[in-house]
Amino acid sequence: MTHGNTTNPSVMREITPLSERDCFYIADRHKSAFDYPIHCHPEYELNFIENAAGVRRTVGDHSEIIGDYDLVLIASSDLEHVWEQADCKSSDIREITIQFTSDIVPDTLLQRNQFDSIRRMLERARCGLAFSLPTIMRIYGKLNHLIENKAGFHAVLEFYEILYELSMSEDARTLSSSAFARIETRNESRRVAKVQEYIAHHYQEDIRTETLADLVGMTPVSFSRFFRQRTGRTFSEYLIDIRLGYASRLLIDSEQTVAEICYDCGFNTLSNFNRLFRKYKGCSPTEFRENFQKKRVII
Repeated sequence: MTHGNTTNPSVMREITPLSERDCFYIADRHKSAFDYPIHCHPEYELNFIENAAGVRRTVGDHSEIIGDYDLVLIASSDLEHVWEQADCKSSDIREITIQFTSDIVPDTLLQRNQFDSIRRMLERARCGLAFSLPTIMRIYGKLNHLIENKAGFHAVLEFYEILYELSMSEDARTLSSSAFARIETRNESRRVAKVQEYIAHHYQEDIRTETLADLVGMTPVSFSRFFRQRTGRTFSEYLIDIRLGYASRLLIDSEQTVAEICYDCGFNTLSNFNRLFRKYKGCSPTEFRENFQKKRVII
């Protein structure tokens, strides 16, 4: 069974203030609460938040409580995201939002060596990308300077500098699973890419290490070591992530029961599915569905 690529109609699609004649739109706000519902929009977004410890950030099927500083890049038109008040007690939250179109860095430039790190960062940001505190501190001054000088040619160059600095971060974390974000992952290694493609088409089946090792002409032991070195995860961890991503998407986009979703996504028992879901998502499948529905608006 394959799952469609339709955006859920009950998630708000935001109409942003970005005009067709501008490279980007910047908003610098001071607020006491987050009250905007879960949403998505065609524009890419770089969102910086200061003095908001305790806020819950949800990007796709990933949710976590943030600290005093948060910086996230989202480079997808259909990836749902929201910041919620949760346990935040601050009355002076600062939020800087920069929205820009995908062609602010044209494909002809992204294919050049000098833009390679930005290209790779934007590809990862299709699942949402969170940056570490040291990275945030490195670009903090540049963000403030861009706010003060956000019009004109030099502002575009400054924004390019910020993107480049972020692209050099070695500890940025992807947030949503690729399956939930409807992203086909493609590793630079042809062997890994071949394995990823096979898993994407057969994740509902019982996939064994031996099958994948044969697929790329390796022994099971060599394949396991090779896959972990190239992806940073074991084959088992990668497969669980893919299955849970599809399961999370079905939980919010369908009316199937938890049991139906469990078996539809390749898990062999309901108890195992519930255990793994709680381990990786921090809640049960039922709680995930209920929490996500609370954040929605009907449009």
